Amino acid sequence: MIILTLGTIPYSFDRAITWLHLLLEQQVISEPVFIQSGVTDTSLVDSNPLATVVKTIESKKLIALVKEARLVISHGGQGSTRMLASQQASFVLLPRLARFEEHIDDHQLLFAKSMQRFGVKHCLALDELRQFVLEPPPPFRGQLFNGPKLADHLIAKYPGLKEVAFKQAGCLETV
Repeated sequence: MIILTLGTIPYSFDRAITWLHLLLEQQVISEPVFIQSGVTDTSLVDSNPLATVVKTIESKKLIALVKEARLVISHGGQGSTRMLASQQASFVLLPRLARFEEHIDDHQLLFAKSMQRFGVKHCLALDELRQFVLEPPPPFRGQLFNGPKLADHLIAKYPGLKEVAFKQAGCLETV
């Protein structure tokens, strides 16, 4: 099984679905594909019998699927990368790019490039993705992050930040 996870931000990632559609049509992919799509339109692959699409998925369920996957193709988010590395998954990052309006800037590309030194692969072209589907990278065996998550660091440094963030998000309670 292959997993394609696009995250949950409010930007479409049409390039990822188009590339998946092409790889399915060309029969480069001939196994089940689980797609976590977020807000991205998946109509190109919805009717493919190999594709299962969900907008969101609970972390525990995604981790269980990752453990079964031959390859995970993931947007270049730090949280997803951290989870995939911790699960020793075989994965490749497909960073969202600003020029395609997939995000507000190219921070995912910068992050993916910075992960190269740890052996994490990323791709920017369909031919590169095709090659990773045919020959997935080995399962990740290293360690990426030693420090706290950025949010945890900021909350520790600025104690009132959590309450402010919850109020701005419209939450009635603070945690």
